[in-house]
Amino acid sequence: MTTTIGSGKSWRGRHGRIAVWVAAACLWLSPLIAMQFTDEVNWGPADFAIFGLMLFGACGAYELAARMTGNRVYRAAVALALLTAFLLIWVTLAVGIIGDEGNPANLMFGGVLCIGIVSAFIARFRASGMALALLATALAQTLVAVIAFVAGWGNASALTVIFVVLWLASAWLFHRAARRAATA
Repeated sequence: MTTTIGSGKSWRGRHGRIAVWVAAACLWLSPLIAMQFTDEVNWGPADFAIFGLMLFGACGAYELAARMTGNRVYRAAVALALLTAFLLIWVTLAVGIIGDEGNPANLMFGGVLCIGIVSAFIARFRASGMALALLATALAQTLVAVIAFVAGWGNASALTVIFVVLWLASAWLFHRAARRAATA
């Protein structure tokens, strides 16, 4: 049984969202702790600021989605899309997907994220439209890898497959959320 709070929100849902923020804070502090034990991790203030902004953006977007809908499948789709975007940015900044992090070809992944964001706004964040937006994002991710390969900039196929699978899984969850809303 779920206890409710005066606003009608479930106790479990509120605490779940708090857990997301606590996990983000712990993740943000983990490099600081690692730096105490190893020289392999060497972050400066800018690294912590960028990572903190990324975490705040992802958690804030999830918080907004969680407040807007009670549909758990929709929330899972949002969480997976945000996680995938977060990982795409993090990997691109940290080590680069095409070559190393300094390779300007990696800037194309910003276009992938722009396609996802613009498509989401066009879809007005409705589940059925979000499924199409995530399909477009997966296609854009694939096109970046093809362009990089054809241009001879490097092979990004292994990471591309992982990201495309994550984008498509999120699209599938949005599709399920749309079907669930249509039958409700």
